Amino acid sequence: METEQKYALIGAGPSGLAGARALSRHGIDFVGFESHSTVGGLWDITNPVSTVYESAHLISSKTTTEFAEFPMPPQTPDYPGHAALARYFRDYADVFGLCEHYRFDTTVTRVEPDGDRWRVTATDRDGAATTELYRGVVVANGTLATPNHPQIPGGFDGEILHTSAYKDPTIFRGKRVLIVGAGNSGCDIAVDAVHHARSVDLSVRRGYHFVPKYLFGRPADTLTRGRPLPAPIKQRLDALLLRQFTGDPTRFGLPAPDHRLYESHPVVNSLILHHLGHGDVQVRPDIERYDGAEVRFRDGSAAGYDMIVHATGYVLDYPFLDRDLLDWRGHAPDLLLNMISRRFANLFVLGMVESSGLGWQGRYEQAELVAAAIGLADTDPAAAARWRAALAASPPDLTGGYRYLKLGRMAYYVNKDAYRAALRDQTRAVREAAGSSTAAGVR
Repeated sequence: METEQKYALIGAGPSGLAGARALSRHGIDFVGFESHSTVGGLWDITNPVSTVYESAHLISSKTTTEFAEFPMPPQTPDYPGHAALARYFRDYADVFGLCEHYRFDTTVTRVEPDGDRWRVTATDRDGAATTELYRGVVVANGTLATPNHPQIPGGFDGEILHTSAYKDPTIFRGKRVLIVGAGNSGCDIAVDAVHHARSVDLSVRRGYHFVPKYLFGRPADTLTRGRPLPAPIKQRLDALLLRQFTGDPTRFGLPAPDHRLYESHPVVNSLILHHLGHGDVQVRPDIERYDGAEVRFRDGSAAGYDMIVHATGYVLDYPFLDRDLLDWRGHAPDLLLNMISRRFANLFVLGMVESSGLGWQGRYEQAELVAAAIGLADTDPAAAARWRAALAASPPDLTGGYRYLKLGRMAYYVNKDAYRAALRDQTRAVREAAGSSTAAGVR
């Protein structure tokens, strides 16, 4: 089969493009699969499976998010929206010739091992299925595709939708709206809704730390770039700074956080505090049950609504791979560095990582390690096996000293500085092993 000497790369979003760039840069043959007609993943709002909405913007600034070798154009705003980002990814793919490697409008439906190869089944736009053998697989289909629907007792007479189905705030016009969940998407949508809805309530289960997008006139995430501070010092200093800018969110009726700053993903949105302070949004406690046209809350109160929005996040989902092939443990696969299979030397996952400030450059550094590992396995399989065994025996600490909350959505959360340092260290180790093999005459 023509593909038996190639890798299969699944996805053409940010992580998939990072993978395509690294593989092509290092001369590793691959075939890319993308269910949409172009690149960009969820950031292309015309993609039928996109989960972004019209008002969606980055919550990290452009300079901390962009690919290092491909800066965003100078005229790009600090926090670009989805349209600018879709253009950015198309330009990135064009400049580096990545689209030529992809089969667009083609959905991977099944991936399974076949000896030392992988059998990949994909369906094209006409519904025709093709199965081919590949020498390895790089999975990069993203983490924000499968909605997490909360299990709430009772029934609701009005309309319920998940944020994944939300696009335009005009759907709220004249309605009493309840948004369940106060993460970044929930707060974004609450801010959208206040301009159209009759009323907006926000049901909050736990407390959050709120970070403004600007501090001292600059994007907040650009102030502390450079050598990272120890976790306790950074938490203390940044908490004091935030208190000066945002005050105490509990004065708006929000619960106090049960964790220190950065031990869960903060909400990067100060507009929600503005609207809470103006009475445009009311805070409600966690939900006890739905009861017809009403919602009953755990404090004994109740209120009527026309529409409920579940801003309850997403669950990891690799539907084309049996879970045991990825060694799932609880809410996430058990992978070395959140990306390297423990059992299969030719199976990798890009993008299964959440971190405040990791950016797409962090995803590219993942892809560089994948390319280096494939190269080492090609030239010296024994050295590649030793490297993998050493990594499994002594995995690096990816927390950066932070005590992350033990929640499902935090199962694959890392500290950006610790994670990128680990990626660079392991890439260096692989390349040194490859250099030693070459010096020893291994070809």
